[in-house]
Amino acid sequence: MGMAGVSRRQFITRISGAGLGAMLGLGGGAPASATPVTAPAATASSPAAQLRRIRAYQVREKAARYWRSSRLASHPTNGDDSRYADRLASFTKTLPHDDDGMVDLAAYDVMLAAASAGTMAAWETVPRGGTGKLVSPLGAYSYVLEGADPHNLTMAAPPRFDSADQAAELVELYWAALCRDVPFADYSTHPSTVAAVADLATFSLFSGITPGSLFRGTSPGELIGPYVSQFLFKDVPYGGTPIVQRGRWPVPGDDHMTTMEQCISLQRGGAPTTAQTLEATPRYIQTGRDLAEWVHRDYTTMGGQDAALILLSWGPDALSPTNPYRGKKAQAAFVNFGGPMVLDAVGRVGRAALQAAWYQKWLVHRRIRPEHFSARVETTRTGSAPCPIHPALAASEAYSRVVGEQGNALLSQAYPEGCPGHPSYPAGHAVLAGAFSTVLKAFFDVSFSVPSPVVPSTDGTALVSHAGSLTVGGELDKLAANIARGRDIAGVHWRSDGLEGVVLGEQVAIGVLRDLRQTVLEDFTGFEFTGYRGNHIVI
Repeated sequence: MGMAGVSRRQFITRISGAGLGAMLGLGGGAPASATPVTAPAATASSPAAQLRRIRAYQVREKAARYWRSSRLASHPTNGDDSRYADRLASFTKTLPHDDDGMVDLAAYDVMLAAASAGTMAAWETVPRGGTGKLVSPLGAYSYVLEGADPHNLTMAAPPRFDSADQAAELVELYWAALCRDVPFADYSTHPSTVAAVADLATFSLFSGITPGSLFRGTSPGELIGPYVSQFLFKDVPYGGTPIVQRGRWPVPGDDHMTTMEQCISLQRGGAPTTAQTLEATPRYIQTGRDLAEWVHRDYTTMGGQDAALILLSWGPDALSPTNPYRGKKAQAAFVNFGGPMVLDAVGRVGRAALQAAWYQKWLVHRRIRPEHFSARVETTRTGSAPCPIHPALAASEAYSRVVGEQGNALLSQAYPEGCPGHPSYPAGHAVLAGAFSTVLKAFFDVSFSVPSPVVPSTDGTALVSHAGSLTVGGELDKLAANIARGRDIAGVHWRSDGLEGVVLGEQVAIGVLRDLRQTVLEDFTGFEFTGYRGNHIVI
């Protein structure tokens, strides 16, 4: 028996009578989710099997109807991509450029046409300036089967190219580069970080900055305790082989792209002309350079998967108070609300987060990367190609130090290749981190105290006790911030790329969790946790 030639209501009546139609919410009575099927299907053609198929369809249909009825989002921009006829404020890496780093306008027009067409064939026609490639632009157009459509999630516009806030963000990146080798534990006393705080405090964007908030974000949790999250220190219980989170990091002073020739070559898509040198002895993350390298070599949801394994090892008391299996005598969480569901949810938000980020990157903002912006600062300094840089930048101590030490105004990079081949805003790492940290806050108790907090020893080769108290929610916020800030310290992203990116990732996760909630039959009141901006979220 099938549904061909009959309505869904008629089909349900034929297989089971009008009572089942009422149970499914098609003719009065309780909604489908109110009365679960109690008898297993004996055969593929049994009424129970037919009912199950319809109910599975309805779960998907209900979710689709919800998202179809949601309000369409607007997408504000800073106007930079269209403001300047020479595209000086736009992302143009891998395209042909002149010796001042100005893009070939015909090539950029081809890229805009490809963005409008949205086909692989159109993107293949974009001219190249070297061997580098644009990274997955079609990811901006793809669809998801859970949560909000990536094109219907929005974020604030980034600072304008010529604004004081944009100048302030580069000043922060200059200082982050100058302080890459300063241990986080020394931020309150080191001369470079003390100077950074004083210099940044002259910008309204950094009003109230202290050594304790230097190179950090704004969420409550990330401002408490050590700079680095406990989830980047604790051993990861990876089956029978625990992962000790010591790594080999680049040696102090391992900076790249410090000449204009290197900068322009990379903008054209050329291969790196320098290489990293790594320390011989593995140790825990202690400096900005270490953190920058962690987010250089991580995979998509590595931070989230590691944190999930650590959290699961802390036992049922660490689970969210709304977990329906807490306090149950005869049942335990596993397939639902246990390890498999947690790890699956962390992984499944990864691609959705990148899809949302890629839409904003390629089709809304096309924001210039910091490395290329600093080339604009350098051509303005030399007069070869002046650009509308806010004067507060050249008045900063960071600018003077960089020019004095390096001989130019370029922002040195922690990576030989500089930034990847996709626009800056938002940071993909930040959106990913915002998504998976939100998932973990939904499944675990954000107020749960981290057992036995630790920090690295002086030489970084061991962990020692940290006296302060830290919470799961705070350390998850800090993990997201560390992942975002690490890309800033590397020189490949702006502060606002990370701050707004984490919040976009939070939106992605909320949508996926909303749909996931509809798939379970436990007595579940919903996910409840504190958002990245301190807001109370209930799903």
